[in-house]
Amino acid sequence: MADILRVAVIGRTGRGDYGHGIDTVWAEIPETQVVAVADDDKVGLAKAASKLKVDKTYTDYRRMLDEVKPDIVAIAPRWTDQHRDMAVAAAERGIHAYMEKPICRSLAEADEIVAACDKTHAKIAIAHQTRYSPKLDVVRKLIADGKIGRVLEYRGRGKEDQRGGGEDLFVLGSHIMNLIRTIGGDPLWCFAQVEQAGHLVRKSDVKDGPEGLGPLAGDAVSAMYGMPDGARAYFQSVRGAGQGARFALQIYGSNGVIEIQTGHLPPVKFLADPKWSPGRSDAKWQDVSSAGVGEPEPVKEGGLNTGNVLAVQDLLAAIRENREPKCSARDARGSLEMIMAVFDSHRAGGPVALPLVNRQNALGMLPV
Repeated sequence: MADILRVAVIGRTGRGDYGHGIDTVWAEIPETQVVAVADDDKVGLAKAASKLKVDKTYTDYRRMLDEVKPDIVAIAPRWTDQHRDMAVAAAERGIHAYMEKPICRSLAEADEIVAACDKTHAKIAIAHQTRYSPKLDVVRKLIADGKIGRVLEYRGRGKEDQRGGGEDLFVLGSHIMNLIRTIGGDPLWCFAQVEQAGHLVRKSDVKDGPEGLGPLAGDAVSAMYGMPDGARAYFQSVRGAGQGARFALQIYGSNGVIEIQTGHLPPVKFLADPKWSPGRSDAKWQDVSSAGVGEPEPVKEGGLNTGNVLAVQDLLAAIRENREPKCSARDARGSLEMIMAVFDSHRAGGPVALPLVNRQNALGMLPV
């Protein structure tokens, strides 16, 4: 690796813009320097160039990749409709990438991203910030050490705001699915249904989702997954039912409970209580830091980009060590597969096995 890695940024003003700090994190990474930016909106491009303090600007990101030949590209837009094309364009040129989540619109697109990375050994890290949190290692150790006994259930909910249901599953649920897989492994099957205004979603309910998500429907989603160790994982989202109040993953074991929220230093709670209820025992919820249960937090909170900094640092280490990033394209594809399994099970009217045979969004394939 060079002493300073050259970074090019891709944004899309008005169609996902520059994500959650995906464009600006590089100023906090001494080993990198932003050298160019691409945006097909000329006004947005000028603003981005001024913000990032770069002279090289492009309305065509492929031309930028060919002429600038960066070491890393920041794929910043939140909208997913161009994620596949941008990621494949980078990987085919052997350029590493840091990309906003969700990874893309379908498993077919994710398969193409993974294949392109495998061919050139390009590394792509996805911005699921909780995946890089030091607290996640503590949670996994608590479970491995038997602190909550045998894991019985994983319970996740979305933000359940105006996006509740299908959109919540796709956008915010991707964080929860990533946590479930990281802690419990890849599910073996999924049994789910999607509802709209009290009835099971049908073809006439399916529309093009916001933010380039592709076919989408449902104001209520309910899913159950069979985990490798025999536990069950659940995800639900009901529009307008929560406004983020329950957005988290709870892990229920035979001897206690762990709750983990999202972010680079998410709130984490531990309850050593087989009854799962402080009101029925003397047990109380305890805070968990990156140093352990009841320990003061040694890591400074930092700002919005702290999680991005951890992710980029891991990406640079992955490049140096020729390994996969903690949240790689393959890893993010696994989280997307849990989401797509909800739609596939709904279409099938029963459980579906994972990995899925169908690699398209099943909402776009409903018969009636």
